[in-house]
Amino acid sequence: MNGETPQDTEHLKLLSIFHYVVGGLIALVACFPIIHLIVGTTMVLGGFGHSRSGEASPAVVGWVFIVMALVIIGLGWTLALCTVIAGRSLAQRRRYMFCLIVAGIMAVTCMPFGTVLGVFTIIVLLRPSVKTAFGAA
Repeated sequence: MNGETPQDTEHLKLLSIFHYVVGGLIALVACFPIIHLIVGTTMVLGGFGHSRSGEASPAVVGWVFIVMALVIIGLGWTLALCTVIAGRSLAQRRRYMFCLIVAGIMAVTCMPFGTVLGVFTIIVLLRPSVKTAFGAA
């Protein structure tokens, strides 16, 4: 374990588990815009009638709904996947810089659980004994 203390081992194990949990929560929350995707698709297919003169066409508004929903879902699922990969990497003591970057992104974007998890992950990863365990210089 390359100079890793028992406390470091326990902290990394817990952080790994919490990364899996928070990754699952992020993936779940990222599914909420599916409602907008359905509404937008209905608008594009003509399910909400025709527009009056001077108003935006329901099809145009529908495309805005579709594009925004797909972007939000894609970003959310990507962050969830990165969070789960970081959790796995913490357990395997691999990809030090990736784990540090994902922790920073979570600390900024995923209030409140991601913020707490990100800050604690950064604190643990910056310990010299943990850097050694990861093989980071």
